[in-house]
Amino acid sequence: MTTWLGPAEWQAIALSLKVAVWATLAALPPGLFIAFALARWEFPGRQILNGLVHLPLILPPVVTGYLLLLTFGKTGPVGSVLEPLGIVFAFRWTGAALAAGIMAFPLLVRAIRLSIEAVDPKLEQAAATLGAPKGWVFVTVTLPLILPGILAGAILAFAKAMGEFGATITFVSNIPGQTQTLPSAIYAFLQVPGSESAAIRLVIISVAIAMLALVLSEIAAQRIARRVRG
Repeated sequence: MTTWLGPAEWQAIALSLKVAVWATLAALPPGLFIAFALARWEFPGRQILNGLVHLPLILPPVVTGYLLLLTFGKTGPVGSVLEPLGIVFAFRWTGAALAAGIMAFPLLVRAIRLSIEAVDPKLEQAAATLGAPKGWVFVTVTLPLILPGILAGAILAFAKAMGEFGATITFVSNIPGQTQTLPSAIYAFLQVPGSESAAIRLVIISVAIAMLALVLSEIAAQRIARRVRG
């Protein structure tokens, strides 16, 4: 394997894994909260929040990346505040993780929301009538029932983050060793005559990772179905 892949290819794979892991971990807490809010609560602006969550799926990824650059760039309203604190996103791997996390966020929220909606509210109500606080009901009743959904959402988010290209290259460019992820490396190799073989190798790895993620997500979805039927 070490001779099959060159240093630049290994670098792109390692960076993609790093970006995808951090994007998924960062998206999980807010994703779980928003999914629960959309599934269980009624509040003003609920449909607006739902639309904002799914907006990255509708907008062209380049538009999302440009909006991130305007917001988190060094002169942006958020980036200018964070830079003195040593937190920089534009043209850094952290920016790639941010872009990937935002693009994967709708898939994560939708998977978790569907699993929450599949839980019978009567189970939660029964625990509440026994005097359990709402937080304890969520931890002991709701959370165990939706764990397969959380797992499925996290896997889908990870796969989406691994394959993110448009928003990432717009926001953080394509700098080898710093922001060049797997899709960006494939794009770069395709621009160089004679580098098609390197691009094909990375395509094979991308397909393998994506298929593995889909299989794991399907297994988790089947577990949800069996749990609901039970």
